[in-house]
Amino acid sequence: MGMKVPWRWRRVLVFLIFFIGISHGQDYGTGDYDATPEAPPPPGMDTCNGVYLTYSFSSKEKELPYLKNKTAQAWAFTSEASILNTGTEEIQGWKLFVGFHHNEILVSADGAVLLEGSDFPSPVGKNGTTLAGSTMPDLQTAIDTAGDFTQMQVRIQFKGTLFGLTAKQAPMPKNIKLANDGYICPKAKKMGATFMYSCCKKDPKFKVKDKTKTKYLPRQYGDLSMVYDVLQAFGNNYQAQVTIDNNNPLGRLDHWNLTWEWARGEFIYNMRGAYTRVKNYDGCIYGQAGQYYKDFDFSQVLNCEKKPTISDLPATFKNDSKVGKLPFCCRNGSVVPTVMDENRARSIFQLQVYKLPPDMTRTAITPPMKWKINGNINPDYQCGPPIRIQPTEFPDPMGLQATSTAMATWQVICNITRPKPKQARCCVSFSSYYNDSVIPCNTCACGCDEDKKCNPNGKALLLPSEALLVPFENRTLKAKAWYKHIKRKYPSKPPCPDNCGVSINWHVNGDYKDGWSARITLFNWDDISFEDWFAAFRLDKTAKGFEKVYSFNGSLLTDVKNTVFIHGLEGLNFLMGETNGSSPRDPKVPGKQQSVISFKKKYTSKIDIKKGDGYPSRVYFNGEECALPKDIPRLSGAHKSIAKFLSVMFIALCTLALLMTDFFH
Repeated sequence: MGMKVPWRWRRVLVFLIFFIGISHGQDYGTGDYDATPEAPPPPGMDTCNGVYLTYSFSSKEKELPYLKNKTAQAWAFTSEASILNTGTEEIQGWKLFVGFHHNEILVSADGAVLLEGSDFPSPVGKNGTTLAGSTMPDLQTAIDTAGDFTQMQVRIQFKGTLFGLTAKQAPMPKNIKLANDGYICPKAKKMGATFMYSCCKKDPKFKVKDKTKTKYLPRQYGDLSMVYDVLQAFGNNYQAQVTIDNNNPLGRLDHWNLTWEWARGEFIYNMRGAYTRVKNYDGCIYGQAGQYYKDFDFSQVLNCEKKPTISDLPATFKNDSKVGKLPFCCRNGSVVPTVMDENRARSIFQLQVYKLPPDMTRTAITPPMKWKINGNINPDYQCGPPIRIQPTEFPDPMGLQATSTAMATWQVICNITRPKPKQARCCVSFSSYYNDSVIPCNTCACGCDEDKKCNPNGKALLLPSEALLVPFENRTLKAKAWYKHIKRKYPSKPPCPDNCGVSINWHVNGDYKDGWSARITLFNWDDISFEDWFAAFRLDKTAKGFEKVYSFNGSLLTDVKNTVFIHGLEGLNFLMGETNGSSPRDPKVPGKQQSVISFKKKYTSKIDIKKGDGYPSRVYFNGEECALPKDIPRLSGAHKSIAKFLSVMFIALCTLALLMTDFFH
């Protein structure tokens, strides 16, 4: 039997229950149906009229191996950056700079790609890095989206490795800023040890070249432009065209190879004007494509790789009805500068692409990401992400005064980068009429293998001129004899070779009152030949006096400062590869071409050839910048003595002539 409650306590309990019920039944709020109070906005966001940036450090964990040396210890870290459009204009193709400086190696960046086109993992911890949008490249305004943050903001999740910190230190970047043109970003402010923010605003002094507002970004300019045009689109597939344009007077591609990465599981069904290096459909049959296209004949599929490698077709396929008959195709991967041939400065191919769910509508098209292109002894190109631009317009194929447009167009811009030390693919040697020694190509100019018999950091040996005609391995005896002749000590551990496939000798041939001349010799130490080769020489003080190249075509470029451009004459435009000697014992013979180049002093009267004004400051072969020697030939003691002797004799003869004149008078 339960415990009895006295009557007076019953009346108290009834009153309390009634009071509590009335209190909960009444609404004293302000109309907000959410009882949970809203979190305050991040600092500075509510006052930012532009672009609001944040960076927050999340976590850090020690990685294997565990080391006592703090500077060598690796740490795994996670962090997040965000970009929020708080202004009144759409941000097209956002670019975010993050000033990493703790020797970071980025392993992933969800929602973004590296602007220079590098793959992950990528070292970014010295000078920072710039990122661009992958899945969401444009940021809408609150006005156009009714405050929809999913269209106004992008969040980038970082994962990576860093070095040189203690367990308690938070690895924050030096700065964050929007890298788009027309914005000014103050230095980011820190809030605590793990958060920083900045508000970027429109630059009032920035002038827009074309004030016509369009839905997409205008076409960009770069050394190499690649355009991805969607020509036809169906539910599960589309046809695209890729156009490669060389815009740099010194840019070039030979036997180009193009790679990219599919972002949504696409695969290439067929191609025209190009082919994939691997023809394999296993990736489709055993992947997501095989699960969706169950009755599909994958034996006809060209390529199912996530990262295909695409190459141009040889010229023999130009008129092939199945894979050829496309303008600007089938040139064996050759794209030359416009100064050589405007018609050959472009390459085009087409492909049919199949898609996977959920992208099964005509408009659900994602371009391939992470574009890379390279050639054989050509410049290194760094490519940015594809950006959506105004659709390409095409002339009417029947010749009518009408145009048609692509369904969608993306552009990838690639720019030439200078080779790092010991990573060039061609090199230069210097010589002159006033010094008998040749200054050869730098040691390991084009890289070095691990060889304990030679010194990879040793100074290149001076050589007699005839030594340039034989391979490096056959120069030892000549070098030793030459060092004995010039009375220098031969090093106990000689330097390593330059290891370059192409070398160029620039020989100052003569210097006279109203002009001077040089001799250019190109050596090909590779087995392959170079068709339609070109070279360019930047002469900072003497280019304006360029007169003529006698055995090549030559001209002074107008688009590139102080640069002389040369290429082979018609019928003589092959730089042949290395061949065997006349007998098995003889050294191999390089392919060689040579010409004299002359200059006038009419516009360059103050130059001093013997002090170095006659040597180029940059040299290019087929667009690749060649490694230059670290020194130039100096006026030798013997030549100085001869010059001094001739001067004394000239003065003596003049004096004698004057005395004889006085005597006879």
